[in-house]
Amino acid sequence: MNVIDVAKKMETDAIKFYSEAAHKTAYPAGRKMFETIVEDEKRHLEIITKMIEGLDVHMDDVHPLKNIKTVFEKMKDDMMERVAATSDELEAFKIAMQMEKEGLEFYTKLAAEAETEKEKGLFEKLIHEEQQHYNIFASTYDFLNDTGNWFMWEEHSIVEG
Repeated sequence: MNVIDVAKKMETDAIKFYSEAAHKTAYPAGRKMFETIVEDEKRHLEIITKMIEGLDVHMDDVHPLKNIKTVFEKMKDDMMERVAATSDELEAFKIAMQMEKEGLEFYTKLAAEAETEKEKGLFEKLIHEEQQHYNIFASTYDFLNDTGNWFMWEEHSIVEG
């Protein structure tokens, strides 16, 4: 299996895992977060597929962190209630963090070995998005694990008021 096939498999596995996690997550904001990440991973898979087919690829300037902040801001009233995550949900976030870490390492290797600046640029954008995914999962894990001591993203809070 070549590196592009591995990249496709990683993205396909991520789509499947995050879709299942969204289905199983009782916490509405967590569910929506997984669903948003699924859409990012589908876009990654499409980009990688186009690379394989030799098509001209342009990666849109997407900001997963901004997208997730919007999800959480829309659901801030729900977030103010104490959340009791199940051990399965917490485990899903741990697995998600590990998957994103592996994706980061893999795309970093591909960027270093890229044959063209265009390929390198695409892999660097994937690296950036996967890092944001990791940060999102880590922050959510911390929130669900210890809601009372949790602070998220800019200015240590996403909930105003």
